[in-house]
Amino acid sequence: MTIGKIHSIETCGTVDGPGIRFVTFLQGCPLRCQFCHNPDTWDTHKGTEYTPTDLVNEILKYKSYMKFSGGGTTFTGGEPLLQADFVKEAFELCKKNDISTALDTSGFIFNDKVKEVLEYTDIVLLDIKNFDPEVYKSVTGVALENTLAFLDYIREKNINTWVRYVLVPGLTDNLKSITKLANHLKEYPNVSRIELLPFHKMGEYKWEELGYDYTLKDTMEPSLALINEVKSIFETCGVSVYANI
Repeated sequence: MTIGKIHSIETCGTVDGPGIRFVTFLQGCPLRCQFCHNPDTWDTHKGTEYTPTDLVNEILKYKSYMKFSGGGTTFTGGEPLLQADFVKEAFELCKKNDISTALDTSGFIFNDKVKEVLEYTDIVLLDIKNFDPEVYKSVTGVALENTLAFLDYIREKNINTWVRYVLVPGLTDNLKSITKLANHLKEYPNVSRIELLPFHKMGEYKWEELGYDYTLKDTMEPSLALINEVKSIFETCGVSVYANI
């Protein structure tokens, strides 16, 4: 029996996909993003254990809310694809119960098991941290290539995709790279929305509690002018751009 490790659950989420959503935060992440607001999800040895059936039984309690609002369930993290077998089994059960599924991922983990998960995925929320490979490596600690291969695959499978971009002054606000990303995304008709997420420090206290070095303590939140400038660049893709301000 597959066992999943769950960090936490949000029963009526409204920011991780359309409608009202049952959001499951899975434990474990291979990335070490400088701006991560959930560093407490990194450790793969922590979390509460669930079977796919146990978790889906919890999700089903909120089915009426999800159906009424056009929502569903979202698996995020951490990086949910570290537990691909568990996610696949849970998503398969959700689909059998007519519950829409969304996967919030960095796309870094990309293999045959992930492709099986995507067979049961209605929406991908793809977090692209930067389009410059060197900046991406600096921001996340890992390489960009897998994410771009993942993006190509979900285009091939025509999976509805929302791209997420966190805007951090002095780190991910390189406008030439953002313009290159916008131009790149024009080639992906499955991308239906871009979410621009301005940097915030709400997770800083978690870094301190865990004894991690938070390198962005002196970084300011992006100005409205910068947010609007980046939003205008992304709007050249021809899809709706949502700036969370």
